[in-house]
Amino acid sequence: MKISQAILYFLAFTVILAIPPLLLQYTGNTGLLTPHFWVLFFFIAGLTFLVVMMMLFVAQKNNEYFAQAFLGGTTFKILVCLIFIFVFSRNNTLDKPVFLANFAYIYLLNMAFEVYVLLRKLRHENLG
Repeated sequence: MKISQAILYFLAFTVILAIPPLLLQYTGNTGLLTPHFWVLFFFIAGLTFLVVMMMLFVAQKNNEYFAQAFLGGTTFKILVCLIFIFVFSRNNTLDKPVFLANFAYIYLLNMAFEVYVLLRKLRHENLG
């Protein structure tokens, strides 16, 4: 997968991922969103973007290290997210079940995008 193609897929994915929370805000169901939801959303989205770009950059330089880059990027992402959760929860009063649901929604779907990029890259290698 080319980097420019991955950027377009990521932007489309982020827009699609943002639609349900936008609909919740538009319909007035803000009780289902944690305060400062968009900070959480864009932090994890930005972190996912950096990890995916790093993985693809490593694959372009030396394809043998792509799997290690994926594992390293995923480990880095979960550690940074845990630190962010700690800081975010200390600075804001949170409804814990709502925050957990919001975090799981954003994090797990972004992780699914990372796996999608990995599988596309590996499938492309097997075909070529």
